[in-house]
Amino acid sequence: MPGKKGEVMWPRLVASKILNKRLGSNNFVADFPSDLESNFLEFPRFDSKSLSCSSILNDRVRTENYKIFVSTWNVGGVAPAEDLNMEELLDTCNICDIYVLGFQEVVPLRAANVLGPENSKISLKWNSLIREALNKKSFKNEGKSTESSNQYEFRCIISKQMVGILISVWIRTELRSFVRNPSVSCVGCGIMGCLGNKGSVSVRFRLHETSFCFVCSHLASGGREGDERYRNSNAAEILSRTSFPKGSSLDLPQKILDHDRVIFLGDLNYRISLPESATRLLVNKGEWNALLENDQLRMELKESQVFEGWHEGTIKFAPTYKYYPNSDQYFGGLEGKRGEKKRVPAWCDRIIWFGEDRLKQHSYERGELKLSDHRPVKAIFSTQVKVTQKLKALQNFFSSERSFEHIANGLDFPCKDRISFRANDL
Repeated sequence: MPGKKGEVMWPRLVASKILNKRLGSNNFVADFPSDLESNFLEFPRFDSKSLSCSSILNDRVRTENYKIFVSTWNVGGVAPAEDLNMEELLDTCNICDIYVLGFQEVVPLRAANVLGPENSKISLKWNSLIREALNKKSFKNEGKSTESSNQYEFRCIISKQMVGILISVWIRTELRSFVRNPSVSCVGCGIMGCLGNKGSVSVRFRLHETSFCFVCSHLASGGREGDERYRNSNAAEILSRTSFPKGSSLDLPQKILDHDRVIFLGDLNYRISLPESATRLLVNKGEWNALLENDQLRMELKESQVFEGWHEGTIKFAPTYKYYPNSDQYFGGLEGKRGEKKRVPAWCDRIIWFGEDRLKQHSYERGELKLSDHRPVKAIFSTQVKVTQKLKALQNFFSSERSFEHIANGLDFPCKDRISFRANDL
């Protein structure tokens, strides 16, 4: 009887923890302008013809090209040192417009962190390092300190942590006024299928007239045969359970695949379906193609079941897992302790994207920071973003709904009763 009572109470206790856990919270951290005047730009000059009802409703749309940096890194529960060189990871000599950094295991995945309150200090520490690296006024080139000729300031538009998963999105300051509807959605796939030791943190926003969604994930681990099914199940859960608010105009995309640009990044944990001895031999020879023919994620992408319509760039780098910390030696390659698990090398850390012609990948490589048993992976993309020319100019000027209405009410719009403007909709 006591055993039965415990079996009843345990789910209740866990359920209580789940209800109190903020896995589904839509709160996130972001930078806000300290100077309100920075939102006010010179009012664009429009004649009466250009401000007519027909010209606004039939506004011209053009496209602008933007570069996006994306990285993922499982840091193994190790807190970063103050002097950690994030510039090497961020490749600050090659400046992009948007930076998306995903981390896994920013805290150790023990019970206190999974069930207890969020440790926000660690995300603040990572964001501080990112801010310092992105906004540094100079960089080192061949050992010499050089002033950057194309230096921008970057602001954080979204940062969200769920247990060990952290995603942080940064954008050039001058683009911030064109970012709308930022939102987050968290999905726990870990203990009992719902806790945040595994799962995803997804973020979305609109830049001009194009919607973006970035999914930072940590899927089920395990190197035994058949364990890939748990990873497939996690990915399917993330794609189905992630949901964003519709927005006040009820026209914003809610599901991941409804967005215009979608990138899935993280420790996806897919392994190589070969015996350990064969895998290590091919790794030592640098035979990446032979290994990739048996890579579980590559096989899933070809079979197009969970990842139908997804793409990955060409891998020309060594497996990113599992290393001895602060070493170039793969785990198990040296004489280990008795009973110690020999983790076979694998490309656990990946970046994939949805839609064939929506994003163009320019680089896909790994970093060499040795903080944890994983190496970081990074990619650079470019994409075309739709820009409504006149509304872009109006948005630059109107910083509040009140100022817009004040000016608009003074204009002679024959169809003014059919137009409803809100500052947040521009």
